Amino acid sequence: MTEFIPPGTRWHALSSPFPMKRGGALHGARIAYETWGTLAAQRDNAILIVTGLSPDAHAAANADNPAAGWWEPMLGPGKAIDTNRWFVVCVNSLGSCKGSTGPASIDPATGDLYRLSFPELSVEDGAAAAVEVVRALGIGQLACVIGNSMGGMTALALLHAHPGIARGHINISGSAQALPFSIAIRSLQREAIRLDPMWNGGHYSDAAYPESGMRIARKLGVITYRSALEWDGRFGRVRLESDRPGEDPFGLEFQVESYLEGHARRFVRQFDPNCYLYLSRSMDWFDLAEHAGQKHVDDRTQGDDVMAALASIRLEKAMAIGATTDILFPLQQQEQIALGLQAGGADSSFVPLPSPQGHDAFLVDIERFDPAVRGFLARL
Repeated sequence: MTEFIPPGTRWHALSSPFPMKRGGALHGARIAYETWGTLAAQRDNAILIVTGLSPDAHAAANADNPAAGWWEPMLGPGKAIDTNRWFVVCVNSLGSCKGSTGPASIDPATGDLYRLSFPELSVEDGAAAAVEVVRALGIGQLACVIGNSMGGMTALALLHAHPGIARGHINISGSAQALPFSIAIRSLQREAIRLDPMWNGGHYSDAAYPESGMRIARKLGVITYRSALEWDGRFGRVRLESDRPGEDPFGLEFQVESYLEGHARRFVRQFDPNCYLYLSRSMDWFDLAEHAGQKHVDDRTQGDDVMAALASIRLEKAMAIGATTDILFPLQQQEQIALGLQAGGADSSFVPLPSPQGHDAFLVDIERFDPAVRGFLARL
Protein backbone atom coordinates (compact mmCIF):
# COMPACT_ATOMS: atom_id res chain seq x y z
CA MET A 1 0.00 0.00 0.00
CA THR A 2 1.02 3.58 -0.50
CA GLU A 3 0.93 6.35 2.05
CA PHE A 4 -1.89 8.91 1.96
CA ILE A 5 -0.27 12.32 2.33
CA PRO A 6 -2.38 15.48 1.90
CA PRO A 7 -1.04 18.40 -0.16
CA GLY A 8 0.75 21.05 1.85
CA THR A 9 2.17 18.58 4.38
CA ARG A 10 5.37 19.67 6.09
CA TRP A 11 7.91 17.36 7.69
CA HIS A 12 10.30 17.31 10.61
CA ALA A 13 13.21 14.88 10.47
CA LEU A 14 13.32 13.02 13.78
CA SER A 15 16.56 12.52 15.65
CA SER A 16 18.33 9.48 14.25
CA PRO A 17 18.35 7.00 15.81
CA PHE A 18 14.95 7.72 17.34
CA PRO A 19 14.59 5.30 20.29
CA MET A 20 11.26 3.53 20.78
CA LYS A 21 9.86 2.89 24.25
CA ARG A 22 9.40 -0.86 23.82
CA GLY A 23 12.72 -1.45 22.09
CA GLY A 24 14.37 -0.77 18.78
CA ALA A 25 14.90 2.53 17.04
CA LEU A 26 13.97 4.33 13.85
CA HIS A 27 16.57 5.75 11.48
CA GLY A 28 15.82 8.58 9.09
CA ALA A 29 12.23 8.86 10.34
CA ARG A 30 10.01 11.90 9.99
CA ILE A 31 6.83 13.43 11.38
CA ALA A 32 4.21 15.15 9.23
CA TYR A 33 2.68 18.39 10.48
CA GLU A 34 0.88 21.56 9.40
CA THR A 35 0.60 25.02 10.92
CA TRP A 36 -1.88 27.92 11.04
CA GLY A 37 -1.52 31.49 12.27
CA THR A 38 1.63 33.37 13.24
CA LEU A 39 4.05 32.60 16.05
CA ALA A 40 4.34 35.66 18.29
CA ALA A 41 7.70 37.34 18.82
CA GLN A 42 7.64 36.09 22.42
CA ARG A 43 6.81 32.57 21.11
CA ASP A 44 4.12 32.23 23.75
CA ASN A 45 0.99 31.72 21.63
CA ALA A 46 1.52 28.20 20.29
CA ILE A 47 -1.09 25.44 20.51
CA LEU A 48 -0.29 21.82 19.70
CA ILE A 49 -3.03 19.47 18.45
CA VAL A 50 -2.36 15.73 18.69
CA THR A 51 -4.87 13.60 16.82
CA GLY A 52 -6.86 10.41 17.07
CA LEU A 53 -5.98 7.19 15.28
CA SER A 54 -6.89 7.99 11.69
CA PRO A 55 -6.66 11.77 11.00
CA ASP A 56 -3.84 13.38 9.07
CA ALA A 57 -2.22 16.68 10.05
CA HIS A 58 -4.63 18.68 7.88
CA ALA A 59 -7.01 19.81 10.60
CA ALA A 60 -8.22 22.85 8.63
CA ALA A 61 -7.66 24.78 5.42
CA ASN A 62 -4.50 26.85 5.17
CA ALA A 63 -2.40 28.61 2.55
CA ASP A 64 -0.65 25.40 1.52
CA ASN A 65 -3.85 23.36 1.26
CA PRO A 66 -7.17 25.21 0.91
CA ALA A 67 -9.24 22.02 1.20
CA ALA A 68 -11.38 21.70 4.32
CA GLY A 69 -9.71 19.75 7.13
CA TRP A 70 -11.07 17.19 9.56
CA TRP A 71 -11.67 19.88 12.27
CA GLU A 72 -12.52 22.75 9.93
CA PRO A 73 -15.44 24.15 12.02
CA MET A 74 -13.20 24.52 15.09
CA LEU A 75 -9.95 25.91 13.71
CA GLY A 76 -9.39 29.17 11.84
CA PRO A 77 -9.80 32.95 12.04
CA GLY A 78 -12.51 33.84 14.55
CA LYS A 79 -13.29 30.21 15.35
CA ALA A 80 -12.97 28.47 18.72
CA ILE A 81 -9.27 27.89 18.09
CA ASP A 82 -8.74 31.37 16.69
CA THR A 83 -5.74 31.55 14.37
CA ASN A 84 -5.82 35.35 14.57
CA ARG A 85 -4.54 34.87 18.11
CA TRP A 86 -2.94 31.42 18.19
CA PHE A 87 -0.16 29.75 16.25
CA VAL A 88 -1.46 26.21 15.84
CA VAL A 89 0.57 23.08 15.06
CA CYS A 90 -1.10 19.76 14.25
CA VAL A 91 1.05 16.64 14.01
CA ASN A 92 0.22 13.36 12.31
CA SER A 93 0.83 10.41 14.62
CA LEU A 94 4.03 8.44 14.42
CA GLY A 95 3.11 5.05 12.94
CA SER A 96 0.44 6.50 10.67
CA CYS A 97 0.23 6.30 6.87
CA LYS A 98 -0.66 9.99 6.48
CA GLY A 99 2.88 11.34 6.17
CA SER A 100 4.67 10.29 9.37
CA THR A 101 6.95 7.26 9.38
CA GLY A 102 5.07 4.03 9.99
CA PRO A 103 4.68 0.43 8.79
CA ALA A 104 3.67 1.70 5.31
CA SER A 105 6.92 3.69 4.98
CA ILE A 106 10.18 2.60 3.41
CA ASP A 107 12.74 1.13 5.79
CA PRO A 108 16.02 2.80 4.76
CA ALA A 109 17.95 -0.28 5.90
CA THR A 110 16.22 -2.56 3.38
CA GLY A 111 14.68 -0.30 0.76
CA ASP A 112 11.39 -2.15 1.28
CA LEU A 113 8.31 -1.30 3.32
CA TYR A 114 8.64 -1.75 7.06
CA ARG A 115 5.42 -3.74 7.31
CA LEU A 116 5.67 -5.82 10.52
CA SER A 117 9.38 -5.12 10.94
CA PHE A 118 8.39 -1.69 12.24
CA PRO A 119 9.31 -1.52 15.95
CA GLU A 120 6.57 -1.97 18.53
CA LEU A 121 4.74 1.34 18.73
CA SER A 122 3.59 3.08 21.92
CA VAL A 123 1.59 6.24 22.55
CA GLU A 124 4.67 7.57 24.31
CA ASP A 125 6.66 7.28 21.06
CA GLY A 126 4.11 9.50 19.34
CA ALA A 127 4.37 12.00 22.17
CA ALA A 128 8.17 12.11 21.95
CA ALA A 129 7.97 12.68 18.20
CA ALA A 130 5.48 15.53 18.62
CA VAL A 131 7.77 17.23 21.12
CA GLU A 132 10.59 17.17 18.58
CA VAL A 133 8.39 19.12 16.15
CA VAL A 134 7.59 21.69 18.84
CA ARG A 135 11.26 22.17 19.69
CA ALA A 136 12.26 22.38 16.02
CA LEU A 137 9.82 25.27 15.60
CA GLY A 138 11.61 27.12 18.37
CA ILE A 139 8.79 26.87 20.89
CA GLY A 140 9.99 26.63 24.49
CA GLN A 141 6.56 26.43 26.11
CA LEU A 142 3.20 25.78 24.52
CA ALA A 143 0.19 27.79 25.52
CA CYS A 144 -1.95 24.66 25.27
CA VAL A 145 -1.91 21.03 24.18
CA ILE A 146 -5.20 19.76 22.72
CA GLY A 147 -5.71 16.04 22.36
CA ASN A 148 -8.74 14.29 20.87
CA SER A 149 -9.47 10.57 21.46
CA MET A 150 -6.13 8.77 21.08
CA GLY A 151 -4.65 12.26 21.03
CA GLY A 152 -5.90 12.70 24.59
CA MET A 153 -3.66 9.78 25.56
CA THR A 154 -0.75 11.24 23.57
CA ALA A 155 -1.20 14.62 25.21
CA LEU A 156 -1.05 13.16 28.72
CA ALA A 157 2.07 11.14 27.86
CA LEU A 158 3.69 14.28 26.46
CA LEU A 159 2.79 16.46 29.42
CA HIS A 160 3.99 13.85 31.90
CA ALA A 161 7.33 13.28 30.15
CA HIS A 162 8.07 16.99 29.66
CA PRO A 163 7.22 19.02 32.78
CA GLY A 164 6.49 22.66 32.04
CA ILE A 165 6.12 22.19 28.28
CA ALA A 166 2.62 23.71 28.33
CA ARG A 167 0.57 26.13 30.40
CA GLY A 168 -2.77 24.62 29.51
CA HIS A 169 -4.37 21.40 28.31
CA ILE A 170 -7.71 20.45 26.74
CA ASN A 171 -8.39 16.72 26.82
CA ILE A 172 -11.32 15.83 24.56
CA SER A 173 -12.89 12.38 24.82
CA GLY A 174 -9.55 11.01 25.96
CA SER A 175 -8.31 8.78 28.76
CA ALA A 176 -5.35 8.02 30.99
CA GLN A 177 -5.55 4.30 30.24
CA ALA A 178 -7.46 1.92 27.99
CA LEU A 179 -10.51 0.26 29.54
CA PRO A 180 -11.50 -3.39 28.97
CA PHE A 181 -14.44 -2.58 26.68
CA SER A 182 -12.29 -0.43 24.39
CA ILE A 183 -9.53 -3.05 24.38
CA ALA A 184 -12.07 -5.74 23.48
CA ILE A 185 -13.43 -3.77 20.52
CA ARG A 186 -10.00 -2.93 19.16
CA SER A 187 -8.92 -6.54 19.63
CA LEU A 188 -11.82 -7.66 17.42
CA GLN A 189 -10.89 -5.05 14.83
CA ARG A 190 -7.32 -6.30 14.68
CA GLU A 191 -8.49 -9.91 14.53
CA ALA A 192 -10.77 -9.14 11.59
CA ILE A 193 -7.82 -7.72 9.66
CA ARG A 194 -5.40 -10.50 10.56
CA LEU A 195 -7.89 -13.28 9.74
CA ASP A 196 -8.46 -11.93 6.24
CA PRO A 197 -6.44 -14.33 4.01
CA MET A 198 -5.29 -11.36 1.94
CA TRP A 199 -3.53 -9.85 4.94
CA ASN A 200 -0.88 -12.50 4.42
CA GLY A 201 1.13 -11.75 7.54
CA GLY A 202 1.27 -8.08 6.58
CA HIS A 203 2.54 -8.75 3.05
CA TYR A 204 -0.46 -7.57 1.03
CA SER A 205 -0.57 -5.42 -2.09
CA ASP A 206 -3.11 -3.20 -3.84
CA ALA A 207 -4.12 -6.17 -5.96
CA ALA A 208 -4.30 -8.64 -3.06
CA TYR A 209 -5.61 -6.51 -0.21
CA PRO A 210 -7.41 -7.44 3.05
CA GLU A 211 -10.50 -5.44 2.14
CA SER A 212 -13.01 -7.63 3.96
CA GLY A 213 -11.03 -7.51 7.19
CA MET A 214 -10.64 -3.75 6.98
CA ARG A 215 -14.35 -3.30 6.23
CA ILE A 216 -15.38 -5.27 9.30
CA ALA A 217 -12.81 -3.50 11.46
CA ARG A 218 -14.05 -0.12 10.36
CA LYS A 219 -17.70 -1.04 10.87
CA LEU A 220 -16.94 -2.14 14.42
CA GLY A 221 -15.20 1.16 15.03
CA VAL A 222 -17.96 3.30 13.58
CA ILE A 223 -20.58 1.51 15.69
CA THR A 224 -18.67 2.51 18.85
CA TYR A 225 -17.90 6.06 17.65
CA ARG A 226 -21.60 6.96 17.73
CA SER A 227 -24.33 6.18 20.25
CA ALA A 228 -27.38 3.90 20.19
CA LEU A 229 -29.47 7.04 20.61
CA GLU A 230 -28.11 8.52 17.41
CA TRP A 231 -28.40 5.27 15.44
CA ASP A 232 -32.06 5.05 16.45
CA GLY A 233 -32.86 8.68 15.67
CA ARG A 234 -30.97 8.70 12.41
CA PHE A 235 -32.05 5.39 10.90
CA GLY A 236 -34.72 3.75 13.04
CA ARG A 237 -35.79 0.47 11.46
CA VAL A 238 -36.07 1.90 7.96
CA ARG A 239 -35.46 -0.71 5.29
CA LEU A 240 -33.83 -0.27 1.92
CA GLU A 241 -36.20 0.20 -0.99
CA SER A 242 -35.00 -2.81 -2.98
CA ASP A 243 -36.42 -6.24 -2.21
CA ARG A 244 -33.08 -7.66 -3.43
CA PRO A 245 -34.53 -10.40 -5.69
CA GLY A 246 -31.95 -13.05 -6.43
CA GLU A 247 -29.41 -11.47 -4.09
CA ASP A 248 -27.83 -12.86 -0.93
CA PRO A 249 -30.76 -13.57 1.42
CA PHE A 250 -28.61 -12.33 4.31
CA GLY A 251 -27.41 -9.23 2.50
CA LEU A 252 -28.05 -5.58 3.36
CA GLU A 253 -31.65 -4.96 4.36
CA PHE A 254 -31.74 -1.95 6.67
CA GLN A 255 -30.54 1.60 5.99
CA VAL A 256 -28.14 1.47 8.94
CA GLU A 257 -26.43 -1.55 7.34
CA SER A 258 -26.10 0.33 4.07
CA TYR A 259 -24.62 3.35 5.86
CA LEU A 260 -22.00 1.22 7.62
CA GLU A 261 -21.10 -0.53 4.37
CA GLY A 262 -20.68 2.70 2.46
CA HIS A 263 -18.65 4.32 5.24
CA ALA A 264 -16.38 1.29 5.52
CA ARG A 265 -15.77 1.05 1.77
CA ARG A 266 -14.73 4.69 1.64
CA PHE A 267 -12.24 4.13 4.45
CA VAL A 268 -10.59 0.81 3.67
CA ARG A 269 -8.50 1.99 0.75
CA GLN A 270 -7.53 5.21 2.51
CA PHE A 271 -5.75 3.74 5.52
CA ASP A 272 -3.00 1.14 5.62
CA PRO A 273 -4.02 -2.06 7.48
CA ASN A 274 -0.65 -2.57 9.18
CA CYS A 275 -0.67 1.02 10.42
CA TYR A 276 -4.16 0.43 11.77
CA LEU A 277 -2.91 -2.61 13.70
CA TYR A 278 0.05 -0.77 15.21
CA LEU A 279 -1.85 2.36 16.24
CA SER A 280 -4.77 0.37 17.64
CA ARG A 281 -2.48 -1.75 19.81
CA SER A 282 -0.60 1.31 21.06
CA MET A 283 -3.88 2.59 22.51
CA ASP A 284 -4.51 -0.70 24.33
CA TRP A 285 -1.03 -0.62 25.84
CA PHE A 286 -1.28 2.94 27.12
CA ASP A 287 -1.56 3.27 30.88
CA LEU A 288 -0.43 6.43 32.63
CA ALA A 289 -0.29 4.39 35.85
CA GLU A 290 3.03 3.02 34.58
CA HIS A 291 4.47 6.45 35.35
CA ALA A 292 3.16 6.71 38.91
CA GLY A 293 6.39 5.60 40.57
CA GLN A 294 5.36 1.98 40.70
CA LYS A 295 3.08 -0.03 38.43
CA HIS A 296 -0.18 -1.13 39.97
CA VAL A 297 -0.16 -4.77 40.99
CA ASP A 298 -3.90 -5.38 41.00
CA ASP A 299 -7.17 -3.64 40.26
CA ARG A 300 -7.45 -2.33 43.82
CA THR A 301 -4.49 0.03 43.34
CA GLN A 302 -4.93 0.77 39.65
CA GLY A 303 -7.09 3.87 40.07
CA ASP A 304 -4.81 5.33 42.73
CA ASP A 305 -1.78 4.94 40.48
CA VAL A 306 -3.51 6.68 37.56
CA MET A 307 -4.47 9.57 39.84
CA ALA A 308 -0.92 9.79 41.17
CA ALA A 309 0.46 9.98 37.62
CA LEU A 310 -2.05 12.64 36.64
CA ALA A 311 -1.30 14.62 39.80
CA SER A 312 2.39 14.68 38.88
CA ILE A 313 1.62 16.69 35.72
CA ARG A 314 2.12 20.42 36.23
CA LEU A 315 -0.24 22.79 34.42
CA GLU A 316 -1.81 26.18 35.09
CA LYS A 317 -5.20 25.36 33.53
CA ALA A 318 -6.84 22.21 32.22
CA MET A 319 -10.18 21.05 30.94
CA ALA A 320 -11.43 17.54 30.20
CA ILE A 321 -14.48 17.32 27.93
CA GLY A 322 -16.57 14.30 27.08
CA ALA A 323 -19.90 13.31 25.59
CA THR A 324 -22.50 11.73 27.86
CA THR A 325 -23.22 9.02 25.26
CA ASP A 326 -19.58 8.02 24.61
CA ILE A 327 -19.18 4.27 25.16
CA LEU A 328 -15.63 4.02 23.83
CA PHE A 329 -14.07 6.66 26.11
CA PRO A 330 -16.82 7.03 28.74
CA LEU A 331 -17.27 10.15 30.85
CA GLN A 332 -15.68 8.73 33.98
CA GLN A 333 -12.35 8.77 32.15
CA GLN A 334 -12.53 12.49 31.43
CA GLU A 335 -13.68 13.17 35.00
CA GLN A 336 -10.69 11.19 36.27
CA ILE A 337 -8.35 13.30 34.14
CA ALA A 338 -9.85 16.56 35.41
CA LEU A 339 -9.67 15.48 39.06
CA GLY A 340 -6.15 14.11 38.73
CA LEU A 341 -4.81 17.28 37.09
CA GLN A 342 -6.59 19.33 39.75
CA ALA A 343 -4.79 17.31 42.43
CA GLY A 344 -1.55 18.35 40.75
CA GLY A 345 -2.40 22.02 41.22
CA ALA A 346 -4.07 22.89 37.93
CA ASP A 347 -7.17 25.04 37.69
CA SER A 348 -8.98 22.06 36.18
CA SER A 349 -12.59 21.56 35.09
CA PHE A 350 -14.66 18.61 33.90
CA VAL A 351 -17.22 19.36 31.19
CA PRO A 352 -19.74 16.59 30.41
CA LEU A 353 -21.64 17.56 27.28
CA PRO A 354 -25.13 16.11 26.69
CA SER A 355 -24.48 15.15 23.10
CA PRO A 356 -26.40 12.25 21.51
CA GLN A 357 -23.55 11.58 19.08
CA GLY A 358 -21.17 9.50 21.14
CA HIS A 359 -17.41 9.47 20.85
CA ASP A 360 -17.38 11.35 17.53
CA ALA A 361 -19.32 14.25 19.02
CA PHE A 362 -16.22 16.48 19.02
CA LEU A 363 -16.14 16.12 15.22
CA VAL A 364 -19.83 16.56 14.48
CA ASP A 365 -21.55 18.26 17.43
CA ILE A 366 -19.66 21.51 17.08
CA GLU A 367 -22.45 23.59 18.62
CA ARG A 368 -21.78 21.93 21.98
CA PHE A 369 -17.98 21.64 21.84
CA ASP A 370 -17.24 25.09 20.37
CA PRO A 371 -18.31 27.14 23.44
CA ALA A 372 -16.34 24.95 25.84
CA VAL A 373 -13.10 25.16 23.86
CA ARG A 374 -13.59 28.84 22.99
CA GLY A 375 -14.26 29.75 26.61
CA PHE A 376 -11.22 27.88 27.93
CA LEU A 377 -8.81 29.42 25.42
CA ALA A 378 -10.22 32.89 26.11
CA ARG A 379 -9.14 32.51 29.75
CA LEU A 380 -5.68 31.15 28.93
